[in-house]
Amino acid sequence: QVQLGESGGGLVQAGGSLRLSCQASGYTFSSYAMAWFRQAPGKEREFVAAISASGVRVYYNDSVKGRFAISRDIAKTTVYLQMNSLKPEDTALYYCARDRDTWPSASPKSYAYWGQGTQVTVSS
Repeated sequence: QVQLGESGGGLVQAGGSLRLSCQASGYTFSSYAMAWFRQAPGKEREFVAAISASGVRVYYNDSVKGRFAISRDIAKTTVYLQMNSLKPEDTALYYCARDRDTWPSASPKSYAYWGQGTQVTVSS
């Protein structure tokens, strides 16, 4: 069955960096778009970044443009989120998700499978 496992979260000071990884299994990795979402306590789940099945197209939430970068390694069936210049407002539980199609969406409704999440905490 489809499984998504996130790792790489942690505690970091403002201005620091983290790289999140999402290991995927149980399906043809290169056939589906992938994305990262995040959810802070008391807030709705928020789109962060997405990448098409081929890896050619990427999309970002305006709040992370220029600071975060999404990528995918088909051979390793892994999606990454490189996060630089982190801010306290980036603190959240970060989820990896698999789309129902090859073209990514910013809507959580487009995503059929979700990981358990990895916590990112940015201290000021």
